[in-house]
Amino acid sequence: MNTAQGTPRLRGRPGGRSGADLLAVARDLLLDRGFAGTTMDAVAAGARISKQTLYRQYPSKDDLYAAVVRDWVDRGRDAMRPHLDALIATDDAARGLRALAGMLQAGVLSGPVLRMRALVAAEAERFPEVADDYVRRSWDRNQELLADAFARLAARGLLRIDDPAAAAEQFTWLVLAAPLNRLTLTGGRSRPTQQESDAVADEAVATFLARHAPAGAGA
Repeated sequence: MNTAQGTPRLRGRPGGRSGADLLAVARDLLLDRGFAGTTMDAVAAGARISKQTLYRQYPSKDDLYAAVVRDWVDRGRDAMRPHLDALIATDDAARGLRALAGMLQAGVLSGPVLRMRALVAAEAERFPEVADDYVRRSWDRNQELLADAFARLAARGLLRIDDPAAAAEQFTWLVLAAPLNRLTLTGGRSRPTQQESDAVADEAVATFLARHAPAGAGA
């Protein structure tokens, strides 16, 4: 019996998925098959619900896709917050920046994040509003938070920064540009080793501090 229609379920029969669980099923299919390869039939089957139930919640695949991306952004919305709080609280800028660099690499270069970025990019022309929302509430917001953290460190004399927003962008791309480019262009197959990632992070922090360390401070 269909529990989504309010009918009692027979004892022992597994219930269908709804809410966040339903979006997780759709997300996995979208990441594996892409937008074109994902069908509402497959989502309904994976969630163990009827197509009618699925269409009542999401009238089209377009609506479901948009909901999946919004949910992804919402789930990762505050992922950077504890790491930025730790950076703001540090008394050692080099150590704090190195910890943040490792976190950025682990997060942005992870398989799920790379696949979601690829999915959003592939569908950006068809769904520009979804891509814009993804960029604004994910990437842009995290850059703004990082800029604020840099401004706070500068106010404490731990960094020398005139333009926190530019500094945030510089640091992020020093840490991520090379491995992200490599992973993007190889479809995620050419993943750097941990030693290679650590070397990139070390050089990124050293380069950043060569520009932004306070006068008289060693990098």
